[in-house]
Amino acid sequence: MKHTKVKDLLNSTTTLQEVNAKGWVRTFRNNQFIALNDGSTINNIQCVVDFENTPEETLKRITTGAAVSVTGTLVESKGAGQKYEIQVTKLEILGDSDAEKFPMQPKKHSLEFLRENAHLRVRTNAFGAIMRVRSVLSFAVHNYFQQRGFVYVNTPIITGSDAEGAGEMFKVTALPFDNTPRTEDGKVNYKEDFFGKETNLTVSGQLEGETFAMALGQIYTFGPTFRAENSNTSRHLAEFWMIEPEVAFNNLDDNMDLAEDFIQYVIKYALDHCGDDLKFLEGRLLEEEKSKPQAERSEMALLEKLNFVLENNFKRVSYTEAIDILRDSTPNKKKKFNYIINEWGADLQSEHERYLVEKHFKCPVILFDYPANIKAFYMRLNEDGKTVRAMDILFPGIGEIVGGSEREERYDVLIEKMKALEIDEEELSWYLDTRRFGSATHAGFGLGFERLVLFVTGMTNIRDVIPFPRTPGNAEF
Repeated sequence: MKHTKVKDLLNSTTTLQEVNAKGWVRTFRNNQFIALNDGSTINNIQCVVDFENTPEETLKRITTGAAVSVTGTLVESKGAGQKYEIQVTKLEILGDSDAEKFPMQPKKHSLEFLRENAHLRVRTNAFGAIMRVRSVLSFAVHNYFQQRGFVYVNTPIITGSDAEGAGEMFKVTALPFDNTPRTEDGKVNYKEDFFGKETNLTVSGQLEGETFAMALGQIYTFGPTFRAENSNTSRHLAEFWMIEPEVAFNNLDDNMDLAEDFIQYVIKYALDHCGDDLKFLEGRLLEEEKSKPQAERSEMALLEKLNFVLENNFKRVSYTEAIDILRDSTPNKKKKFNYIINEWGADLQSEHERYLVEKHFKCPVILFDYPANIKAFYMRLNEDGKTVRAMDILFPGIGEIVGGSEREERYDVLIEKMKALEIDEEELSWYLDTRRFGSATHAGFGLGFERLVLFVTGMTNIRDVIPFPRTPGNAEF
């Protein structure tokens, strides 16, 4: 008999004569009541076992985490909070389950403990909900761009270029660590390596994406990216996913419009398709908030915060205006910021971004026209010669969620910027070709997918919104 998903059983419009459900035992009470979950929903279905006619040896094996198959009649439930339950006529234990050693017991576990058991944490309600939301958001990303005629481009994971110019990249090599081939001046001889040159794991697909936008008009990438930044904060991962649209003929204003519309679309999609999961996560967060001092509690509950983003336009503020606001702010004057803002040109930190969003404007903020010397070489230089057509979108709780710009399409200006930063023109000759042949105004942005999931789920540590986090000193599973 083909089994039916728990979600479909709970959403059934009528009782059924006989059904089969398969899943994992969340709890087993009084030798009679199984709470069964198969991952299709946050909700369990109650399965009532005929314990008087079930062998005692079988009952002993119905433990938390056990995989079981139940066959029986779907009937209206007599218990509160559930519409249907299964009156079990046949019960089968599908695999072994060591109840004493299974770590995901039906109790509250710390997030640290769950990270240590990342291969099993998805069996908890919280992580099941987070990963379903992540899946729906991923689909929404593709849905948004595909509905609008964007072409999905798979940019390379192994690359010879550093899009950000940061240098914090993972090297890819087939050279031996012992007896590494060297040049006459003692440097590693990459000509003998697999690709014949120095290569790394990508930090961004943007540069390659630009080449496709110059032919296909509007494209997007959505794939893994890597940063070898030795940072153990709650906001950083060594491996994460990036969404990067690139659009020919768009300027900075078009870019801001696209980013705002895109973010609002995917958040609404999650609200429309993950109602039960988001309600559960909201309840979980409200419980956590009770243990915090009043001053540290969120001003809005999760669903209220998500709807607030949908119902309000993002505030657009120039970097120069933001610096003036921060310089005159109370935490800056009283030196409560870790990084004091003294002058124009400062690189904003998370504490500054969150102050602007959470305290001053109290809504999502788009900052634009940043100082050229703190932004990447490919961003279009403004007429003032000191700022570039860059934009960052700032969200409450996490700071920057999107970074983008209008790209520098002028060949001569781009060459001068590369020379000033000592970027090898020969290495990026293919990129410069897009400025030599048919150059046009274009713009794009990058959105770290995990930061989006972090915001939508209300979690506070980015390691909890990716299946298997990769961080300094941690590559388990």
